[in-house]
Amino acid sequence: MNSKDLPPLNPLHVFDVAARVGSFAQAAVELNVTQSAVSRQIATLEGSLGIRLFERGRRGLTLTNAGNAYWREVAPAFAMIAAATQRVKRDVRLEPLRIRIYATFAMKWLIKRLPDFEAQFPGITVQMSTIVTPVNFARENVDLAIQLGRADGQKAELIELFPDIIQPVCSPKLLKKKPIATLDDLRHHRLLHSHYRRNDWSDWLSATGRTDLLKDQDNYYPNSLLAYEAAAKGIGVAIGQVQLLGDDFADGTLVPLFDRPIDRGLAYYAAWSKEREPDRKVRVFVSWLRRNISESITAVRAS
Repeated sequence: MNSKDLPPLNPLHVFDVAARVGSFAQAAVELNVTQSAVSRQIATLEGSLGIRLFERGRRGLTLTNAGNAYWREVAPAFAMIAAATQRVKRDVRLEPLRIRIYATFAMKWLIKRLPDFEAQFPGITVQMSTIVTPVNFARENVDLAIQLGRADGQKAELIELFPDIIQPVCSPKLLKKKPIATLDDLRHHRLLHSHYRRNDWSDWLSATGRTDLLKDQDNYYPNSLLAYEAAAKGIGVAIGQVQLLGDDFADGTLVPLFDRPIDRGLAYYAAWSKEREPDRKVRVFVSWLRRNISESITAVRAS
């Protein structure tokens, strides 16, 4: 098929609607244009084809013989296009939103809020993976990633969600056994470290000028979730990602210490491929994510 054999497609669509409803006025309503715009489009198509498609008489609008024969062949094509479009839209709705996310972010923030997202957007199913390594959108079937880092030098489109702010946290039960009023009191407690955030304690203590408080007998855990769980059980003091622990602070599982939060100069970002525009599922989820994160940050600051 040569594109030169095709008529102007917008006038052809107008012709299909006008022939189906039998009225330029009704076609204008369906197409959300003026009746004169419909007339111009039909005139353009008739000029392109070199035939009259409609007879305009006292009794209204009727198709000519040539117009009727043409419409009978054109109408099924538009019906097929409409059906194909509906199938594509349906398939897109059925495809899950694939998210790469850190396990700590998922457990401490996202999962408990997912029911709210699903209630607002019942047609979108969220499918999560919790691999720690950065996502490669060119090689992996991932729509959206939530990652920690810096904005510069990234190979993805980014929207900042919140800064990486850290602060020591512990269980209220631990404070009853061994109060922690000053930094020196940390000497009497085990410091709990996460493998994937192994520099948090040294960064925080460097910022406070007390790297001497790092000890060989500190406890190390495979991830932050386990470090927070150990802190909640009273085993020691962990470094908390403040923005992820608002619910723990609110229910008294953990309490922040010293009122000296440190911004590490990193941030959590929502990231997606530079090679393609984010689809509706990604846009909807990111918008919901940012709105809810803003609310949770406000709650943390107020607590």
